Amino acid sequence: MAKKPVPSPAADHALRDHQPGEGQPKPIDSRGDGDELHQQVGDGVADAAAYLTDNFGHRISDNQNSLRAGERGPTLLEDFVLREKIFHFDHERIPERIVHARGSGAHGVFECTRAIPGLTKASIFQKEGATCPVFVRFSTVAGGAGSVDTPRDVRGFAVKLYTDSGNWDLVGNNIPVFFIQDAMKFPDLVHSVKMEADRGYPQAASAHDTFWDFIGLMPEAMHMIMWAMSDRTIPRSLRMIEGFGVHTFRFVNEKGEGKFVKFHWKPVLGIQSTTWDEAVKIAGADPDFHRRDLFEAIDAGDFPAWDLGVQVFDEAFAKKQPYDVLDATKLIPEEDIPVEIVGRMTLNRNVDNFFAETEQVAFLPSNIIPGIDFSNDPLLQGRLFSYLDTQKSRLGTTNFHQIPINAPKCPFHNFQRDGMMQTLVPTGRANYEPNSLAEAGEHGGPRASAETGFSTYMANDERNDPAQKLRIRAELFADHFTQARLFYLSQTANEQAHIASALVFELSKVTLDHVRARVVGQLRNIDEDLAKRVAAGLAIDLPAKEKAARAAVDLKPSAALSIQKNADDTMEGRKVAILFAEGSDKAAIDKLKGDIESAGGTPFLVAPKVGGIKVKGGTLKADGQLAGSPSVLFDAVASILTDEQAKALSGQGAAVQWFMDAYGHCKTIAHDDATQLLLDKAGVEKDGGVVAIDAFADVGTRRHWAREAKVRDLA
Repeated sequence: MAKKPVPSPAADHALRDHQPGEGQPKPIDSRGDGDELHQQVGDGVADAAAYLTDNFGHRISDNQNSLRAGERGPTLLEDFVLREKIFHFDHERIPERIVHARGSGAHGVFECTRAIPGLTKASIFQKEGATCPVFVRFSTVAGGAGSVDTPRDVRGFAVKLYTDSGNWDLVGNNIPVFFIQDAMKFPDLVHSVKMEADRGYPQAASAHDTFWDFIGLMPEAMHMIMWAMSDRTIPRSLRMIEGFGVHTFRFVNEKGEGKFVKFHWKPVLGIQSTTWDEAVKIAGADPDFHRRDLFEAIDAGDFPAWDLGVQVFDEAFAKKQPYDVLDATKLIPEEDIPVEIVGRMTLNRNVDNFFAETEQVAFLPSNIIPGIDFSNDPLLQGRLFSYLDTQKSRLGTTNFHQIPINAPKCPFHNFQRDGMMQTLVPTGRANYEPNSLAEAGEHGGPRASAETGFSTYMANDERNDPAQKLRIRAELFADHFTQARLFYLSQTANEQAHIASALVFELSKVTLDHVRARVVGQLRNIDEDLAKRVAAGLAIDLPAKEKAARAAVDLKPSAALSIQKNADDTMEGRKVAILFAEGSDKAAIDKLKGDIESAGGTPFLVAPKVGGIKVKGGTLKADGQLAGSPSVLFDAVASILTDEQAKALSGQGAAVQWFMDAYGHCKTIAHDDATQLLLDKAGVEKDGGVVAIDAFADVGTRRHWAREAKVRDLA
């Protein structure tokens, strides 16, 4: 009988030691200088599986902080732990983006409306009226490419400006802060919020155990949680969201003088959100609601626009603040540093091919132009490495910059050659420098320019000792609750109720009791009333207050942080549904349509049937059928019916629900006398937003939030 082959020690080792193992049942917790949670192995633990290592078996001492040159210094390239962790994370999925997979894109133009040469030498800001092409990609973060448009989620807001000095990619979100302070934690954040690893769900949702387990242990995320649980993450339209660069960057002028800067995109149409109930129903009625809305607006010539604003400040201002300007979980209140408008971006052309453009576009935070530079923000520093690496994984080649949507619209020349899918055909043998080939009459290739080339801001005035190499966070990074409290107290009472209700909904999906209790305990550091409301909504006892490294400080509320305090009553860019049926008065419908259009809105005719319908005064064709056009898709509704049709529709669930939802979502309902029968059946009560048809123009599409307490229970 033949002997069984003896497995090699290498194979045996690979099979045995690479299994997850049980590890240490309970880690030892400690807090760093930035109040970050460290969980470490206890003394004398023998089980090798208890020790966190890199992929080559090197034990890791700190899985919370990247290595930087000084407490507030830049991240060091030698940090192999960070590089491997993000490198592996960047390559976990192919070819779909790991985050921001579901996106919508459009082309447009940016125009400088105020020259600022004293602040920056960036070419696009040197002259009022200077323009450049842009491409913008909006996205959700957590869901896959096939998920829906309207989950509660952060929205990506990435802008590629094709300037005459090269591409400038301002890669941000619709929220000015982020969940984490250090790029080391980004894979952990995304792993926690993505589908749970053992069951593959939920998709595009943060309401589950692993996300809130992570959040409860990461108090630095609590400011972002206030934003994520607010109406900012359930927007009405991509045309009605703000955009933020999130990080602190630098402006550098011709003299080499530098100042800090934060970038803001302000929508010309104003900010507007849905309610949670609307967002859920829209997902069922039209999973492509935001994508369709953006495409159709541009296609109709209603070009969405955003003003680019900047907050500019110096190190003296930064040093005086009770927070660290290098901390991506913090913002600078607009009351402290007003946002100055310097440009306008207008999206005026849809993509020709979704895959070639929206899918293949590659944004890099490292794409900046002379006059703009980085700060030592540790989250930004990690992104500078991560994005370039992940584009190679997604697009399969280091030559992804040659894909038309990514290529600059100014000349580019270098000595980089070959590589997979090389489409250029460089000539000559000058693929290195220095060289002296020009002395022999050959083309010697391009050369660097000290005068016009990009040069890093030289001053090191960020309160940092670069002689130290540390895995550490600055002490001010430990204040996790002051700005979270500022955000919450800056909201209207109605918006605060929405935040509390969102937390109740999300945490009700969490099955681990201790996780729910820990999160509510963290909320007590933000606001006692908020924590009590959430605990009551979950029917749990108010848990003990979680220990805070730094207690929250009361700051003056900022009106700029509230959607409702800044709401614009404009009709511009909004869509109004007009319900009609056989026998409806065409003249009344035409007048209402005209009033809506003259105010900048878009009327949308809804009827029980599509096609030509006989009405008083002629024939009308509906834009949408009643069952397929629920009121959640519109900003306001109106109804012009006959008594006979109103009676018939009162027996149809879709018609009754149409008005019930509009009323429940605090929208304006304009109606004629015949429609009163339907309103009564839907439980619609008279208020300032339930008006006669001829009063609609005065009331418009604004929400009537005073109604909400009558139509739903809020935490």
